[in-house]
Amino acid sequence: MATATNTKPNTTSDVKPDVKLTNTESPLTEKATSAAHDAVDALSSKAATAESSVRKGASSSAEALSEKQLIAREKLGECTAKTRAFASENPLATAGIAFAAGMLITSLFRRK
Repeated sequence: MATATNTKPNTTSDVKPDVKLTNTESPLTEKATSAAHDAVDALSSKAATAESSVRKGASSSAEALSEKQLIAREKLGECTAKTRAFASENPLATAGIAFAAGMLITSLFRRK
């Protein structure tokens, strides 16, 4: 008994398609690819410029905020020192102010 051999070539697994197509086989695809690469390169340079300007702006804002914070801390320290000096020189007036502020706050909370 003769065994049947497969004489039909396997067309799907034996044939490997060309991965790279030449310019003559797909000129439209090559032009589109080139245009896409150019667009991405242009966008990349614009994005880099925008990122740089945003980083510079953020850095200068952080420095300005730090300076303003330092100034605010100094002024708060000055006001605290003045308040302590007033309270120690005028204890009766300090107690009267504290009482009036407490009454005002209590009346505001009761109205709501």
